[in-house]
Amino acid sequence: MFNDWIVIGVNMYVVIMGGGRVGLTLASYLVASGNDVALIESNSGLCGNAAAELDALVICGNGTDIKILEDASIADADVFVAATGHDEANLLSCILVKEYKVPKIIARVSNPDHEEAFKKVGINHVISPELTAAGYLEKLINRPKIADLIVVGKGNAELLDISIENSRIVGKRVGDLSPTDDYIIAAIHQNGEMYIPRDDWVLEKNEKISVLVKTRSVKKVTSIFV
Repeated sequence: MFNDWIVIGVNMYVVIMGGGRVGLTLASYLVASGNDVALIESNSGLCGNAAAELDALVICGNGTDIKILEDASIADADVFVAATGHDEANLLSCILVKEYKVPKIIARVSNPDHEEAFKKVGINHVISPELTAAGYLEKLINRPKIADLIVVGKGNAELLDISIENSRIVGKRVGDLSPTDDYIIAAIHQNGEMYIPRDDWVLEKNEKISVLVKTRSVKKVTSIFV
C-alpha cells in the first residue's frame, strides 16, 4: 500500500515522525530500498521495537519539539513524513518543519475533515492510509470478477488482473483490442511468467491479463473481458 501513497527516490534522507504501524512499515520499505532514514517516536516501547527492527537512526522524543527535530538533522532532510495517528501533532510538526525548507513534507491524516487545515498552511501532500485501505476493500467487494487490483496515481486509474472469460475475446489479437482511450493491456501472465504483449499476441480462454484502466471506465472495460 505504501508505494501507492508515497513515492520517494533512492539515496534520499527521510525523517519520519511516528513509530507505529504506518511509520515503522514505511521506514522499513525506505531503508530496504536504499534510503537513509531517521525515525522519531515518543513512546519508549515503540522506540525499542523500531531500534531492534531498523537499520536507521531512531530518536525517542516528540517530533513537535524543535530540539528533537534538530537532533534528527531535519535541515538536511529531503523528505519529512508526519505519520502518527494524531492529526494535531502531525499538523504542528509539519508547520515547524516548513521553517527548515524541507523540499517535501507529507502528512498522514486520520480524519478527512482535517485535510483542509493542512492545505491551508501549505501542506499539500496529505495522505490517509485508512481511507486508501477502505477504498481498496470496497473495490474488491464490488468487483468480484477482478483477481487483484492496484490503485494508480491519485485514484483516477487502476491496474486490474483479469482472467479472460468472454468467448468473443478469445482468439483476438492484443492489437485488435488495445490500446484505447479507456484502457491498455499491459501484461499477460503464463506459467508463472509475465510478458509485455506484442500486437500480434492471440488471447486465450482463461488467460490472465493485467489491464491499466481509467477508474471511470472499470465496469465497461471489465465487461469486455469477463
